[in-house]
Amino acid sequence: MAALAGGEVVDVLVVGLGVTGAGAALDAASRGLSVAAVDAADLAFGTSRWSSKLVHGGLRYLANLDFATAYECAQERGILLDHTAPHLTRPIPVLLPLSPSVPLRFVRMHRAGILAGDVLRRVAGTSAATLPRARRLPVGATLRLAPGLRRDGLQGGHLNWDGQLEDDARLVVAIARTAAGLGAKILTRCRVTALAGDGAEVRDELDGALWTIRARSVVNAAGVWADRLVPGLTLRPSRGSHLVLRRERLGGLDAELTVPVPGERARYVIAVPQPNGLAYVGITDEPVDGPVEDVPTVPEADVDFLLDVLSSALTTPLERSDVVGAYAGLRPLLDDGHGRTADISRRHTVITSPDGVVTVVGGKLTTYRRMAEDAVNAALRRHGLTAGPSTTKRLPLVGAAPRAVLSRLGGPEHLARRYGGEASAVLALTVDDPKLGEPLVPGAETVGAELVWALRHEGALDVDDLLDRRTRIGLIPADRAVAQPLAEAILADHDPAV
Repeated sequence: MAALAGGEVVDVLVVGLGVTGAGAALDAASRGLSVAAVDAADLAFGTSRWSSKLVHGGLRYLANLDFATAYECAQERGILLDHTAPHLTRPIPVLLPLSPSVPLRFVRMHRAGILAGDVLRRVAGTSAATLPRARRLPVGATLRLAPGLRRDGLQGGHLNWDGQLEDDARLVVAIARTAAGLGAKILTRCRVTALAGDGAEVRDELDGALWTIRARSVVNAAGVWADRLVPGLTLRPSRGSHLVLRRERLGGLDAELTVPVPGERARYVIAVPQPNGLAYVGITDEPVDGPVEDVPTVPEADVDFLLDVLSSALTTPLERSDVVGAYAGLRPLLDDGHGRTADISRRHTVITSPDGVVTVVGGKLTTYRRMAEDAVNAALRRHGLTAGPSTTKRLPLVGAAPRAVLSRLGGPEHLARRYGGEASAVLALTVDDPKLGEPLVPGAETVGAELVWALRHEGALDVDDLLDRRTRIGLIPADRAVAQPLAEAILADHDPAV
Protein backbone atom coordinates (compact mmCIF):
# COMPACT_ATOMS: atom_id res chain seq x y z
CA MET A 1 0.00 0.00 0.00
CA ALA A 2 2.81 2.42 0.84
CA ALA A 3 4.45 1.82 -2.54
CA LEU A 4 1.21 2.40 -4.44
CA ALA A 5 0.31 5.49 -2.42
CA GLY A 6 3.83 6.76 -3.05
CA GLY A 7 3.27 6.89 -6.81
CA GLU A 8 4.25 3.45 -8.12
CA VAL A 9 2.50 2.78 -11.42
CA VAL A 10 1.23 -0.76 -12.06
CA ASP A 11 0.45 -2.32 -15.42
CA VAL A 12 -2.99 -3.56 -14.32
CA LEU A 13 -5.30 -2.39 -11.55
CA VAL A 14 -8.13 -4.80 -10.72
CA VAL A 15 -11.12 -3.60 -8.71
CA GLY A 16 -12.97 -6.38 -6.88
CA LEU A 17 -11.61 -9.54 -5.30
CA GLY A 18 -14.37 -12.00 -5.95
CA VAL A 19 -13.56 -14.98 -8.13
CA THR A 20 -13.40 -12.95 -11.36
CA GLY A 21 -11.27 -10.13 -9.92
CA ALA A 22 -8.89 -12.55 -8.22
CA GLY A 23 -8.76 -14.47 -11.50
CA ALA A 24 -7.90 -11.30 -13.43
CA ALA A 25 -5.11 -10.50 -10.94
CA LEU A 26 -3.72 -14.01 -11.41
CA ASP A 27 -4.01 -13.91 -15.18
CA ALA A 28 -2.16 -10.61 -15.42
CA ALA A 29 0.52 -11.52 -12.86
CA SER A 30 1.17 -14.86 -14.56
CA ARG A 31 2.00 -12.95 -17.77
CA GLY A 32 4.71 -11.00 -15.95
CA LEU A 33 2.69 -7.80 -15.58
CA SER A 34 2.74 -5.71 -12.41
CA VAL A 35 -0.64 -5.92 -10.68
CA ALA A 36 -2.58 -4.32 -7.86
CA ALA A 37 -6.00 -5.73 -6.89
CA VAL A 38 -8.22 -4.05 -4.33
CA ASP A 39 -11.52 -4.73 -2.63
CA ALA A 40 -13.64 -2.54 -0.39
CA ALA A 41 -14.20 -5.45 2.00
CA ASP A 42 -12.57 -8.89 1.94
CA LEU A 43 -11.71 -11.69 -0.44
CA ALA A 44 -14.92 -13.39 -1.65
CA PHE A 45 -17.07 -10.88 0.22
CA GLY A 46 -19.78 -10.69 -2.46
CA THR A 47 -21.51 -13.11 -4.79
CA SER A 48 -18.56 -15.50 -5.08
CA ARG A 49 -19.17 -17.02 -1.63
CA TRP A 50 -22.90 -17.53 -2.13
CA SER A 51 -22.90 -20.12 -4.92
CA SER A 52 -24.17 -23.72 -4.95
CA LYS A 53 -20.54 -24.86 -4.51
CA LEU A 54 -20.67 -26.62 -7.88
CA VAL A 55 -18.51 -26.60 -11.01
CA HIS A 56 -21.25 -26.72 -13.62
CA GLY A 57 -20.81 -28.40 -16.97
CA GLY A 58 -23.47 -26.33 -18.72
CA LEU A 59 -26.32 -28.86 -18.96
CA ARG A 60 -28.96 -26.15 -18.43
CA TYR A 61 -27.56 -24.13 -21.33
CA LEU A 62 -27.83 -27.10 -23.66
CA ALA A 63 -31.56 -27.21 -22.88
CA ASN A 64 -31.76 -23.55 -23.92
CA LEU A 65 -29.69 -24.23 -27.06
CA ASP A 66 -26.92 -21.93 -25.78
CA PHE A 67 -24.14 -24.15 -27.06
CA ALA A 68 -21.36 -21.58 -26.69
CA THR A 69 -21.96 -21.10 -22.96
CA ALA A 70 -22.44 -24.83 -22.43
CA TYR A 71 -19.13 -25.62 -24.13
CA GLU A 72 -17.31 -22.92 -22.19
CA CYS A 73 -18.66 -24.30 -18.89
CA ALA A 74 -17.69 -27.86 -19.80
CA GLN A 75 -14.19 -26.82 -20.83
CA GLU A 76 -13.57 -24.75 -17.70
CA ARG A 77 -15.00 -27.49 -15.47
CA GLY A 78 -12.42 -29.91 -16.84
CA ILE A 79 -9.60 -27.41 -16.28
CA LEU A 80 -10.56 -27.00 -12.62
CA LEU A 81 -11.05 -30.72 -11.99
CA ASP A 82 -7.94 -31.99 -13.75
CA HIS A 83 -5.36 -29.20 -13.70
CA THR A 84 -5.76 -26.05 -11.65
CA ALA A 85 -7.70 -27.08 -8.54
CA PRO A 86 -8.07 -30.85 -8.14
CA HIS A 87 -7.67 -30.37 -4.37
CA LEU A 88 -10.74 -28.12 -4.17
CA THR A 89 -12.96 -30.01 -6.63
CA ARG A 90 -14.32 -33.51 -7.04
CA PRO A 91 -16.80 -35.38 -9.26
CA ILE A 92 -20.35 -35.60 -7.92
CA PRO A 93 -23.15 -37.90 -9.14
CA VAL A 94 -26.32 -36.05 -10.16
CA LEU A 95 -29.63 -37.89 -9.85
CA LEU A 96 -33.01 -37.14 -11.43
CA PRO A 97 -35.58 -39.51 -9.85
CA LEU A 98 -38.10 -40.84 -12.37
CA SER A 99 -41.20 -40.38 -10.27
CA PRO A 100 -44.81 -40.14 -11.49
CA SER A 101 -44.78 -36.37 -11.00
CA VAL A 102 -42.12 -35.94 -13.70
CA PRO A 103 -43.81 -35.62 -17.11
CA LEU A 104 -42.70 -38.03 -19.81
CA ARG A 105 -41.72 -35.18 -22.13
CA PHE A 106 -39.45 -33.84 -19.40
CA VAL A 107 -37.88 -37.28 -18.89
CA ARG A 108 -37.14 -37.53 -22.61
CA MET A 109 -35.71 -34.02 -22.73
CA HIS A 110 -33.51 -34.70 -19.69
CA ARG A 111 -32.26 -37.98 -21.13
CA ALA A 112 -31.33 -36.25 -24.38
CA GLY A 113 -29.66 -33.48 -22.37
CA ILE A 114 -27.42 -35.71 -20.28
CA LEU A 115 -26.40 -37.72 -23.33
CA ALA A 116 -25.55 -34.48 -25.12
CA GLY A 117 -23.67 -33.48 -21.95
CA ASP A 118 -21.54 -36.61 -22.33
CA VAL A 119 -20.67 -35.59 -25.88
CA LEU A 120 -19.85 -32.10 -24.66
CA ARG A 121 -17.63 -33.54 -21.91
CA ARG A 122 -15.64 -35.52 -24.46
CA VAL A 123 -15.35 -32.57 -26.86
CA ALA A 124 -14.17 -30.39 -23.97
CA GLY A 125 -11.41 -32.92 -23.22
CA THR A 126 -12.63 -34.33 -19.89
CA SER A 127 -12.22 -38.11 -19.66
CA ALA A 128 -14.74 -40.63 -18.38
CA ALA A 129 -12.19 -41.45 -15.67
CA THR A 130 -12.83 -37.98 -14.24
CA LEU A 131 -16.56 -37.74 -14.98
CA PRO A 132 -18.23 -41.10 -15.75
CA ARG A 133 -20.80 -41.50 -18.50
CA ALA A 134 -24.49 -40.83 -17.96
CA ARG A 135 -26.82 -43.80 -17.55
CA ARG A 136 -30.23 -44.90 -16.32
CA LEU A 137 -30.43 -46.50 -12.89
CA PRO A 138 -32.88 -49.14 -11.68
CA VAL A 139 -35.02 -48.45 -8.62
CA GLY A 140 -32.65 -50.16 -6.16
CA ALA A 141 -29.59 -48.22 -7.26
CA THR A 142 -31.59 -44.98 -7.25
CA LEU A 143 -32.67 -45.55 -3.64
CA ARG A 144 -29.14 -46.39 -2.55
CA LEU A 145 -28.07 -42.92 -3.67
CA ALA A 146 -31.16 -41.22 -2.24
CA PRO A 147 -32.88 -43.40 0.39
CA GLY A 148 -35.26 -40.60 1.35
CA LEU A 149 -37.02 -40.53 -2.02
CA ARG A 150 -40.76 -41.14 -2.25
CA ARG A 151 -41.09 -44.71 -3.49
CA ASP A 152 -44.64 -44.79 -4.84
CA GLY A 153 -44.40 -45.23 -8.59
CA LEU A 154 -40.62 -44.64 -8.68
CA GLN A 155 -39.17 -46.07 -11.90
CA GLY A 156 -35.48 -45.52 -11.23
CA GLY A 157 -33.45 -42.49 -12.10
CA HIS A 158 -31.21 -40.72 -14.57
CA LEU A 159 -27.60 -40.45 -13.41
CA ASN A 160 -24.98 -38.07 -14.78
CA TRP A 161 -21.86 -36.49 -13.29
CA ASP A 162 -20.77 -32.93 -12.65
CA GLY A 163 -18.13 -31.11 -10.59
CA GLN A 164 -18.38 -30.04 -6.96
CA LEU A 165 -16.37 -27.41 -5.12
CA GLU A 166 -15.22 -27.96 -1.58
CA ASP A 167 -15.98 -24.28 -1.04
CA ASP A 168 -16.33 -21.26 -3.28
CA ALA A 169 -14.68 -18.78 -0.91
CA ARG A 170 -11.68 -21.08 -0.54
CA LEU A 171 -11.32 -21.12 -4.32
CA VAL A 172 -11.14 -17.31 -4.31
CA VAL A 173 -8.55 -17.34 -1.53
CA ALA A 174 -6.44 -19.87 -3.44
CA ILE A 175 -6.59 -17.79 -6.63
CA ALA A 176 -5.65 -14.59 -4.78
CA ARG A 177 -2.77 -16.26 -2.95
CA THR A 178 -1.46 -17.73 -6.19
CA ALA A 179 -1.55 -14.26 -7.74
CA ALA A 180 0.25 -12.81 -4.71
CA GLY A 181 2.92 -15.49 -5.05
CA LEU A 182 3.54 -14.19 -8.57
CA GLY A 183 3.95 -10.62 -7.34
CA ALA A 184 0.43 -9.18 -7.39
CA LYS A 185 -0.38 -6.71 -4.62
CA ILE A 186 -3.61 -7.94 -3.02
CA LEU A 187 -5.27 -5.29 -0.83
CA THR A 188 -8.52 -5.66 1.07
CA ARG A 189 -10.40 -2.90 2.91
CA CYS A 190 -9.51 -0.45 0.13
CA ARG A 191 -12.64 1.12 -1.34
CA VAL A 192 -12.48 2.72 -4.78
CA THR A 193 -14.31 6.05 -4.66
CA ALA A 194 -13.55 7.12 -8.24
CA LEU A 195 -12.33 5.08 -11.21
CA ALA A 196 -10.75 6.06 -14.52
CA GLY A 197 -8.78 4.36 -17.24
CA ASP A 198 -5.46 5.37 -15.64
CA GLY A 199 -6.15 4.53 -12.00
CA ALA A 200 -8.40 5.05 -9.01
CA GLU A 201 -9.03 7.16 -5.96
CA VAL A 202 -9.06 4.87 -2.94
CA ARG A 203 -10.13 5.14 0.69
CA ASP A 204 -8.52 2.91 3.32
CA GLU A 205 -11.53 1.51 5.18
CA LEU A 206 -9.43 0.85 8.31
CA ASP A 207 -8.08 4.34 8.94
CA GLY A 208 -9.96 6.54 6.47
CA ALA A 209 -6.85 7.62 4.57
CA LEU A 210 -7.36 8.73 0.95
CA TRP A 211 -4.82 7.97 -1.76
CA THR A 212 -4.41 7.32 -5.48
CA ILE A 213 -3.44 4.21 -7.43
CA ARG A 214 -1.88 4.92 -10.82
CA ALA A 215 -2.17 2.23 -13.49
CA ARG A 216 -1.58 1.71 -17.18
CA SER A 217 -4.85 -0.27 -17.47
CA VAL A 218 -7.87 -0.94 -15.26
CA VAL A 219 -10.23 -3.91 -14.91
CA ASN A 220 -13.54 -3.40 -13.12
CA ALA A 221 -14.61 -6.74 -11.64
CA ALA A 222 -16.79 -5.38 -8.85
CA GLY A 223 -19.72 -7.71 -9.57
CA VAL A 224 -23.14 -6.34 -8.63
CA TRP A 225 -21.44 -3.08 -7.66
CA ALA A 226 -19.67 -2.65 -11.02
CA ASP A 227 -22.19 -0.13 -12.33
CA ARG A 228 -21.37 2.25 -9.47
CA LEU A 229 -17.88 2.74 -10.87
CA VAL A 230 -18.53 3.37 -14.57
CA PRO A 231 -21.29 5.40 -16.27
CA GLY A 232 -23.71 3.91 -18.76
CA LEU A 233 -23.73 0.35 -17.37
CA THR A 234 -27.10 -1.13 -16.39
CA LEU A 235 -27.24 -4.34 -14.36
CA ARG A 236 -30.23 -6.46 -13.41
CA PRO A 237 -29.19 -8.35 -10.26
CA SER A 238 -30.86 -11.70 -9.74
CA ARG A 239 -31.14 -13.35 -6.32
CA GLY A 240 -30.15 -16.97 -5.96
CA SER A 241 -31.21 -18.31 -2.55
CA HIS A 242 -30.01 -21.47 -0.81
CA LEU A 243 -30.99 -23.31 2.35
CA VAL A 244 -28.62 -25.19 4.64
CA LEU A 245 -29.94 -28.48 6.05
CA ARG A 246 -28.50 -31.40 7.95
CA ARG A 247 -27.76 -34.14 5.45
CA GLU A 248 -29.47 -36.87 7.47
CA ARG A 249 -32.75 -34.97 7.19
CA LEU A 250 -32.72 -35.93 3.50
CA GLY A 251 -32.29 -39.60 4.31
CA GLY A 252 -28.55 -39.97 3.82
CA LEU A 253 -28.27 -38.39 0.39
CA ASP A 254 -25.19 -39.50 -1.61
CA ALA A 255 -25.81 -37.65 -4.87
CA GLU A 256 -26.92 -34.22 -5.99
CA LEU A 257 -30.68 -34.58 -6.12
CA THR A 258 -32.45 -32.81 -8.99
CA VAL A 259 -36.18 -32.08 -8.73
CA PRO A 260 -37.96 -30.34 -11.63
CA VAL A 261 -39.93 -27.19 -10.85
CA PRO A 262 -43.55 -27.76 -11.92
CA GLY A 263 -44.53 -25.77 -14.98
CA GLU A 264 -40.94 -24.81 -15.91
CA ARG A 265 -39.14 -26.15 -18.98
CA ALA A 266 -35.57 -26.39 -17.67
CA ARG A 267 -35.56 -25.30 -14.05
CA TYR A 268 -34.77 -27.44 -11.02
CA VAL A 269 -34.41 -27.39 -7.28
CA ILE A 270 -31.25 -29.19 -6.24
CA ALA A 271 -30.04 -30.66 -2.97
CA VAL A 272 -26.25 -30.97 -2.86
CA PRO A 273 -24.76 -33.16 -0.10
CA GLN A 274 -21.53 -32.00 1.53
CA PRO A 275 -18.81 -34.16 3.12
CA ASN A 276 -19.25 -32.26 6.41
CA GLY A 277 -22.77 -33.60 6.98
CA LEU A 278 -24.67 -30.65 5.53
CA ALA A 279 -26.66 -30.23 2.32
CA TYR A 280 -27.25 -27.04 0.33
CA VAL A 281 -30.67 -26.68 -1.27
CA GLY A 282 -31.26 -24.19 -4.08
CA ILE A 283 -31.68 -22.28 -6.20
CA THR A 284 -34.01 -19.40 -6.93
CA ASP A 285 -33.77 -16.83 -9.72
CA GLU A 286 -35.64 -13.68 -8.71
CA PRO A 287 -35.00 -10.09 -9.86
CA VAL A 288 -33.78 -7.64 -7.22
CA ASP A 289 -34.90 -4.05 -7.43
CA GLY A 290 -33.59 -1.17 -5.38
CA PRO A 291 -30.32 -0.85 -3.45
CA VAL A 292 -27.94 -3.80 -3.46
CA GLU A 293 -27.38 -5.27 -0.01
CA ASP A 294 -23.84 -6.08 1.10
CA VAL A 295 -25.14 -9.36 2.51
CA PRO A 296 -28.41 -10.32 0.80
CA THR A 297 -31.19 -11.81 2.90
CA VAL A 298 -33.32 -14.83 2.01
CA PRO A 299 -37.06 -13.99 1.99
CA GLU A 300 -39.49 -16.50 3.46
CA ALA A 301 -41.09 -16.88 0.03
CA ASP A 302 -37.82 -18.38 -1.26
CA VAL A 303 -37.60 -20.70 1.74
CA ASP A 304 -41.15 -21.95 1.17
CA PHE A 305 -40.57 -22.43 -2.56
CA LEU A 306 -37.41 -24.50 -2.11
CA LEU A 307 -38.87 -26.63 0.67
CA ASP A 308 -42.10 -27.28 -1.22
CA VAL A 309 -40.45 -28.37 -4.47
CA LEU A 310 -37.87 -30.59 -2.76
CA SER A 311 -40.45 -32.12 -0.41
CA SER A 312 -42.50 -33.26 -3.39
CA ALA A 313 -39.81 -35.85 -4.08
CA LEU A 314 -39.30 -37.08 -0.50
CA THR A 315 -41.07 -39.65 1.65
CA THR A 316 -41.02 -37.30 4.65
CA PRO A 317 -41.69 -33.66 3.73
CA LEU A 318 -39.27 -31.04 5.01
CA GLU A 319 -40.32 -28.49 7.62
CA ARG A 320 -39.20 -24.94 8.30
CA SER A 321 -37.45 -26.14 11.47
CA ASP A 322 -35.16 -28.32 9.32
CA VAL A 323 -33.49 -25.20 7.93
CA VAL A 324 -30.36 -24.49 10.02
CA GLY A 325 -29.06 -21.71 7.78
CA ALA A 326 -29.79 -19.80 4.59
CA TYR A 327 -27.86 -17.59 2.20
CA ALA A 328 -28.39 -15.69 -1.03
CA GLY A 329 -26.15 -14.30 -3.73
CA LEU A 330 -26.83 -11.66 -6.36
CA ARG A 331 -25.89 -12.49 -9.95
CA PRO A 332 -24.36 -9.46 -11.76
CA LEU A 333 -26.40 -9.82 -14.94
CA LEU A 334 -26.21 -7.28 -17.71
CA ASP A 335 -29.66 -5.91 -18.55
CA ASP A 336 -30.45 -7.16 -22.07
CA GLY A 337 -34.14 -6.31 -22.13
CA HIS A 338 -35.52 -9.76 -21.26
CA GLY A 339 -38.61 -9.80 -19.08
CA ARG A 340 -37.28 -12.38 -16.58
CA THR A 341 -33.80 -12.53 -15.10
CA ALA A 342 -33.99 -16.31 -15.58
CA ASP A 343 -34.00 -15.65 -19.34
CA ILE A 344 -30.93 -13.40 -19.37
CA SER A 345 -27.86 -15.08 -20.84
CA ARG A 346 -25.25 -16.30 -18.37
CA ARG A 347 -22.48 -15.70 -20.88
CA HIS A 348 -20.11 -13.03 -19.61
CA THR A 349 -19.72 -9.62 -21.20
CA VAL A 350 -16.63 -7.41 -21.41
CA ILE A 351 -17.28 -3.70 -21.93
CA THR A 352 -14.72 -0.92 -22.33
CA SER A 353 -15.72 2.61 -21.28
CA PRO A 354 -14.66 5.67 -23.31
CA ASP A 355 -11.85 6.44 -20.87
CA GLY A 356 -10.53 2.85 -21.00
CA VAL A 357 -11.96 1.07 -17.95
CA VAL A 358 -12.62 -2.57 -18.85
CA THR A 359 -15.67 -3.99 -17.02
CA VAL A 360 -16.52 -7.69 -16.90
CA VAL A 361 -19.96 -8.84 -15.74
CA GLY A 362 -22.24 -11.86 -16.05
CA GLY A 363 -20.78 -15.32 -16.39
CA LYS A 364 -20.59 -18.20 -13.95
CA LEU A 365 -18.22 -19.08 -11.14
CA THR A 366 -17.15 -22.08 -13.22
CA THR A 367 -15.99 -19.82 -16.05
CA TYR A 368 -14.13 -17.27 -13.92
CA ARG A 369 -10.77 -18.12 -15.55
CA ARG A 370 -12.03 -17.43 -19.06
CA MET A 371 -13.75 -14.24 -17.90
CA ALA A 372 -10.51 -13.04 -16.33
CA GLU A 373 -8.49 -13.88 -19.44
CA ASP A 374 -10.91 -12.02 -21.71
CA ALA A 375 -10.93 -8.97 -19.43
CA VAL A 376 -7.13 -8.77 -19.24
CA ASN A 377 -6.84 -9.23 -23.00
CA ALA A 378 -9.27 -6.35 -23.54
CA ALA A 379 -7.36 -4.11 -21.12
CA LEU A 380 -4.05 -4.83 -22.84
CA ARG A 381 -5.50 -4.13 -26.29
CA ARG A 382 -7.16 -0.90 -25.19
CA HIS A 383 -3.98 0.53 -23.70
CA GLY A 384 -1.44 -0.94 -26.10
CA LEU A 385 0.36 -3.00 -23.48
CA THR A 386 2.48 -5.99 -24.46
CA ALA A 387 2.37 -9.34 -22.69
CA GLY A 388 2.37 -12.98 -23.59
CA PRO A 389 -0.76 -15.14 -23.84
CA SER A 390 -2.62 -16.32 -20.75
CA THR A 391 -1.08 -19.32 -18.99
CA THR A 392 -3.80 -20.01 -16.43
CA LYS A 393 -5.24 -23.10 -18.17
CA ARG A 394 -2.46 -25.19 -16.69
CA LEU A 395 -1.35 -23.04 -13.75
CA PRO A 396 -2.01 -24.95 -10.49
CA LEU A 397 -3.43 -22.96 -7.61
CA VAL A 398 -1.69 -23.06 -4.24
CA GLY A 399 -2.22 -26.44 -2.61
CA ALA A 400 -3.03 -28.21 -5.87
CA ALA A 401 -2.06 -31.89 -6.00
CA PRO A 402 -3.47 -35.02 -7.64
CA ARG A 403 -6.37 -36.55 -5.71
CA ALA A 404 -4.47 -39.82 -5.35
CA VAL A 405 -1.70 -37.94 -3.53
CA LEU A 406 -4.13 -36.05 -1.32
CA SER A 407 -5.88 -39.27 -0.33
CA ARG A 408 -2.62 -40.50 1.20
CA LEU A 409 -2.03 -37.47 3.38
CA GLY A 410 -2.19 -38.03 7.11
CA GLY A 411 -4.26 -36.02 9.54
CA PRO A 412 -7.93 -35.03 9.38
CA GLU A 413 -9.46 -35.74 5.99
CA HIS A 414 -11.17 -32.37 5.78
CA LEU A 415 -7.83 -30.54 5.84
CA ALA A 416 -6.78 -32.25 2.62
CA ARG A 417 -10.08 -31.25 1.01
CA ARG A 418 -9.71 -27.62 2.04
CA TYR A 419 -5.94 -27.02 1.86
CA GLY A 420 -4.64 -29.68 -0.49
CA GLY A 421 -0.87 -30.04 -0.32
CA GLU A 422 -0.71 -27.40 2.43
CA ALA A 423 -2.76 -29.55 4.82
CA SER A 424 0.34 -30.81 6.61
CA ALA A 425 1.48 -27.24 7.24
CA VAL A 426 -1.90 -26.39 8.77
CA LEU A 427 -1.76 -29.52 10.91
CA ALA A 428 1.79 -28.65 12.04
CA LEU A 429 0.37 -25.66 13.90
CA THR A 430 -1.12 -28.07 16.42
CA VAL A 431 2.27 -29.49 17.47
CA ASP A 432 3.11 -26.61 19.79
CA ASP A 433 -0.51 -25.98 20.77
CA PRO A 434 -2.61 -29.20 20.71
CA LYS A 435 -5.75 -27.21 21.51
CA LEU A 436 -5.60 -25.81 17.97
CA GLY A 437 -6.46 -29.31 16.75
CA GLU A 438 -9.82 -29.30 18.54
CA PRO A 439 -13.06 -28.50 16.67
CA LEU A 440 -14.35 -24.98 17.19
CA VAL A 441 -17.91 -26.32 17.31
CA PRO A 442 -18.80 -29.77 18.73
CA GLY A 443 -19.51 -32.18 15.89
CA ALA A 444 -18.12 -29.83 13.22
CA GLU A 445 -14.87 -30.23 11.27
CA THR A 446 -13.18 -26.82 11.52
CA VAL A 447 -10.31 -26.64 14.02
CA GLY A 448 -8.50 -23.72 15.58
CA ALA A 449 -5.37 -24.24 13.48
CA GLU A 450 -7.34 -23.20 10.40
CA LEU A 451 -8.00 -19.79 11.93
CA VAL A 452 -4.34 -19.29 12.75
CA TRP A 453 -3.41 -20.29 9.18
CA ALA A 454 -5.97 -17.81 7.83
CA LEU A 455 -4.44 -15.00 9.89
CA ARG A 456 -0.86 -15.79 8.96
CA HIS A 457 -1.20 -16.79 5.31
CA GLU A 458 -4.64 -15.90 3.91
CA GLY A 459 -5.07 -12.22 4.68
CA ALA A 460 -7.80 -12.59 7.31
CA LEU A 461 -8.09 -9.46 9.47
CA ASP A 462 -11.05 -10.00 11.79
CA VAL A 463 -13.51 -12.53 13.17
CA ASP A 464 -15.90 -12.09 10.23
CA ASP A 465 -13.11 -13.00 7.81
CA LEU A 466 -12.33 -16.09 9.86
CA LEU A 467 -15.85 -17.44 10.39
CA ASP A 468 -17.67 -16.27 7.28
CA ARG A 469 -15.11 -16.60 4.48
CA ARG A 470 -11.87 -18.45 5.37
CA THR A 471 -14.05 -21.07 7.03
CA ARG A 472 -17.82 -21.35 6.54
CA ILE A 473 -18.91 -21.81 10.13
CA GLY A 474 -21.05 -18.71 9.67
CA LEU A 475 -23.42 -20.52 7.30
CA ILE A 476 -25.12 -21.88 10.43
CA PRO A 477 -25.85 -18.99 12.83
CA ALA A 478 -26.03 -21.25 15.89
CA ASP A 479 -22.57 -22.68 15.18
CA ARG A 480 -21.20 -19.20 14.56
CA ALA A 481 -22.38 -18.06 17.97
CA VAL A 482 -20.53 -20.96 19.60
CA ALA A 483 -17.33 -20.36 17.60
CA GLN A 484 -17.15 -16.58 17.94
CA PRO A 485 -15.55 -16.38 21.44
CA LEU A 486 -12.93 -18.95 20.41
CA ALA A 487 -12.23 -17.04 17.19
CA GLU A 488 -11.85 -13.79 19.14
CA ALA A 489 -9.35 -15.46 21.48
CA ILE A 490 -7.33 -16.86 18.58
CA LEU A 491 -7.36 -13.47 16.86
CA ALA A 492 -6.03 -11.83 20.03
CA ASP A 493 -3.25 -14.43 20.43
CA HIS A 494 -2.18 -14.86 16.81
CA ASP A 495 -2.99 -11.69 14.89
CA PRO A 496 0.26 -10.99 12.97
CA ALA A 497 -0.56 -7.27 12.89
CA VAL A 498 -0.37 -6.99 16.69
